Amino acid sequence: MINNLSEKVALVTGASSGIGRATAILFAKYGAKVVVADISVKGGEETVNHIQDAGGEAVFINADVSQASDVENLINKTVETYGRLDFAHNNAGIEGMMASTVDCTEENWDRTISINLKSIWLCMKYEIPAMLRHGGGAIVNTSSIAGLVGFQGLAAYSASKFGIIGLTKTTALEYAKANIRVNAICPGVINTSMVDRLLEVQPAMTEDLTAVTPVRRMGKPEEIAAMVVTLCSSDASFVTGHAMVVDGGLIAQ
Repeated sequence: MINNLSEKVALVTGASSGIGRATAILFAKYGAKVVVADISVKGGEETVNHIQDAGGEAVFINADVSQASDVENLINKTVETYGRLDFAHNNAGIEGMMASTVDCTEENWDRTISINLKSIWLCMKYEIPAMLRHGGGAIVNTSSIAGLVGFQGLAAYSASKFGIIGLTKTTALEYAKANIRVNAICPGVINTSMVDRLLEVQPAMTEDLTAVTPVRRMGKPEEIAAMVVTLCSSDASFVTGHAMVVDGGLIAQ
């Protein structure tokens, strides 16, 4: 059972919708003060409103986490606002353009790698020093099952998600003695706007996505959020460098 987090500060990137929003709301439910970060002002402010309406405490900071200056500003404002940083869910990401390795454009490759992978590195680069000043912390990076097994047509996306796992394991080893735990979450097919966009292009895939998952349904953002908050909590105090799969059994087949 997750302990009360009322003395903790949590940062969630990509928190304007989906998994990020669900995680921000759950952190707040357990008492943490939450910094909601996203490039979408409207969605980010809606997440803050959800938290505040439920009696929680949160602020929104507009940030493009693929830009170093934005990330540095994000962490500085977090510490200025709440005095510390204990947890970070580095979740912002895009699916990019579906294309084979040959058909993937350089523009799509650069954009997908920058938003999905470079952003994780930048966030940890600035989050870790802030955590070290208060004795440690916990970080969860959003990867994907596409970071563990190959998916045709997702060259750039898969490369970025595999990269996140390697970066997560490396950073976990570097800061294990400093009381900073770093893990990754690997969602399967989750009912989010990212999947909605895919289904707009290929509506017939709806049945396929549920059929290939052993539990015969898509996951819910809240189910991923529960694992993220658990990995940050003291319940997971001996867990670091781990890539946790939450996919309804999809890649166990």
